Amino acid sequence: MADALLEIRGARRSFATPEGGLVHALAGVDLHVAPREFVTLLGPSGCGKTTLLRAIAGFEALDGGAILLDGQDISGAPPHRRPVNTVFQSYALFPHMSVARNVGYALEVAGAPRRERETRVGEALDLVGLAGMGNRRPSQLSGGQRQRVALARALVARPRLLLLDEPLSALDRRLRQQMQIELKSLQSELGVAFVFVTHDQDEALAMSDRICVMRAGEIAQVGPPREIYRAPRSRFVAEFIGETNLFEGRVTQVADGLAHIATASGATVLAPALAGLAAGDTATAVLRPSDLVVQAEGAPQATPPITGSVVKEVFLGADLHIFVQPDGGGEQIRVVARDAGAAWGAGARLSLSYDPARAHVLEDDTPGTPARDAAGDAA
Repeated sequence: MADALLEIRGARRSFATPEGGLVHALAGVDLHVAPREFVTLLGPSGCGKTTLLRAIAGFEALDGGAILLDGQDISGAPPHRRPVNTVFQSYALFPHMSVARNVGYALEVAGAPRRERETRVGEALDLVGLAGMGNRRPSQLSGGQRQRVALARALVARPRLLLLDEPLSALDRRLRQQMQIELKSLQSELGVAFVFVTHDQDEALAMSDRICVMRAGEIAQVGPPREIYRAPRSRFVAEFIGETNLFEGRVTQVADGLAHIATASGATVLAPALAGLAAGDTATAVLRPSDLVVQAEGAPQATPPITGSVVKEVFLGADLHIFVQPDGGGEQIRVVARDAGAAWGAGARLSLSYDPARAHVLEDDTPGTPARDAAGDAA
């Protein structure tokens, strides 16, 4: 692709298992990253995301395929010959060195003049909000500050591409959310392309320009966060990205662009029809918990109502999560009440409605769950 900073073509990597088998950590991956773009590799443990990141960095050799940066094949280049830097999950700081020396160590090894090193280290520390802390040791910093030191160390070499391997996973929830905002703002300010690895769906949705969802060494779907969330192509992506309700059934009719899907529980769900979908076909519709609305008894319904009884409620501050058992049986339906002050209690009868435009029919509704494969955490 002409406008790509990074282009991965048919990347393959396999590992031998202790039992003598073979695990395909990367099974012919194709991906591109544009200049200044923030792309997240997202998936369960063992899906291949870390293997792909390590291959880009040069820490993992491919069995086949190519990695191009600015159109140049770097597949055979050692890590120190690639204009990319990596921020690791563990930070990997030298405990006996000051913050400033940790940040400037790569420049020191490369033989950069002292004055240039001091200038660039100062600029990098200022960028990450650690100005004036250069003389401290890593042990004198908080977890968030150590994460910033690792980021400054990666940025001081002015890479074309920055790789980040779950760098926020060791932080507590509040600090992690704060660092997500800061990291995205810093990336926009610097104009450096980021490839970010995480298994946290909320993190991917909050930070990315595009999300690459991976499963078993392959790419399941790539797209902007809103597209991945609102229009998942497969059951795997729908179930992996956020909470969801799946309504499986048979199409009874397609009218005015809407497929009428009769489910085993007796409910009929309306959703925009895929091209070629016809009466008699099987289909699975997706409705997110926030798409469903609890209707007052006797209120007019825009769609055929989904009725059932409350099994339990979970109060989460801003939201009230309601688990509803459909009248005709089947899996429980999850609803996020818009009025978190409301409460119904177990056994209460509910009627649910929704906007059909918010529903989505899966292109691939093959049963399956986001399972970990044999490659393990290393992949």
